[in-house]
Amino acid sequence: MRTVSAPSSKTLDDEHIPYTSLDFLYEHCRTYDTLTRRTVREVRSRARGGRKVAYCVDGGVFEDAAARVLLSKKTVKYIDGPSKAARLAAFARLEGYTALSAFSLRETKPALPLVVYDLTEDNAGDVKLYLTERFGDEAPALLAAKEGVLPLPLYEIDRHPLDMGGGLVVFDLPLLEKKRFDFEDFVAILRRLRAPDGCPWDRVQTHESIRINCIEEAYELVDAIDKEDVGHMLEETGDVLMQAVFHALIEEERGGFTVGDMITAVSEKLITRHTHIFGQDKAEGAEGALSVWEKNKMKEKHQTTFSDAVNDVPEVFPALLRAQKIAKRMQKGGWDAATIENFERKFREEYAELMEAFRAGDAAHISEELGDVLFCTVELGRAVGGDCEQALLDTVKKMQARYTAYEALVRADGKDVNALTKEERDAYYERAKHAF
Repeated sequence: MRTVSAPSSKTLDDEHIPYTSLDFLYEHCRTYDTLTRRTVREVRSRARGGRKVAYCVDGGVFEDAAARVLLSKKTVKYIDGPSKAARLAAFARLEGYTALSAFSLRETKPALPLVVYDLTEDNAGDVKLYLTERFGDEAPALLAAKEGVLPLPLYEIDRHPLDMGGGLVVFDLPLLEKKRFDFEDFVAILRRLRAPDGCPWDRVQTHESIRINCIEEAYELVDAIDKEDVGHMLEETGDVLMQAVFHALIEEERGGFTVGDMITAVSEKLITRHTHIFGQDKAEGAEGALSVWEKNKMKEKHQTTFSDAVNDVPEVFPALLRAQKIAKRMQKGGWDAATIENFERKFREEYAELMEAFRAGDAAHISEELGDVLFCTVELGRAVGGDCEQALLDTVKKMQARYTAYEALVRADGKDVNALTKEERDAYYERAKHAF
């Protein structure tokens, strides 16, 4: 007998059928997987030499992990019993449902309505934490406990005495009654907004009409990250996700690709580009992992030359960020490495050409040579291991703060910022500089 704690063990007692309990295995197994392996080993050990052994479990045979393993041998026969999950589902009057063991719950994808069997006092707390995270504390449930079947909210399931016959039913709710949502609910809401009788604004949007929203939402997320504002990060990560799903739904309506196609594509990309995790490649540290990613990326995009990679940098990137990425890819294709020595030589050349264009008063030439000087500065940033985009953003913020402090100091002395001498400006600036 798997355990004498199971209600069906009383049947054997009533019939005076002798049996051996495997309860002692529970004391030596920390995980359900270990318990399953030890149980299979114990049963097979007792069946050596052609001895006939009956392994008895409570409920349906296929609800027991060890029984499923034992049945992998064709010589093993089984007599099925009434399913624990089916009994609970019948009590709750469910037609379709997902049935899972409490021991293997975290390894699966529970969907509502859900029937959980093998619920015990030892695992009820973990089951509660896992399910409330997915479905919310107040999700309506039925608990099969020692005192009977109790209707209660999900967060209370570990507050009642349980035995091996314990079980749980978690009901589904209409969308508008839910307190916690999953990805399918999220997509359903957006589909409803795009429906013929949905929101008039959402229904008329196209890829082109909301393209700039992607950039705005991404910048708002970056701003929340920079400010370490977790509350706004929560909001903005959702907004970025909404943009991606919205575009997928627009394309789904046009017959291009679906939300499922989008999720499949990004999942496949994560697997095929991380061949040092999911394949045979090796990678040492972050740089090694990045090299594997770039190699696989070129292969997937059918980029046969380094020029293909250089020209693949999106044109909508901010100029400084785009320059960094292009310079990095050029170097991978044999271009001069970003070093201090190369910068000093190249900067002198580009600066001299800029001054020559300036003295000549050639506006177009000035613009061209200024761009060369700026690109050269990007190479300096790479040479010293800096992020030019972030460095400039940090300096802009610093200068904003310094000027704000500078003006406040001037105004505090009753002076006009536009009527200061150079010496006064320098003195106020130094005071502001020390503050920021």
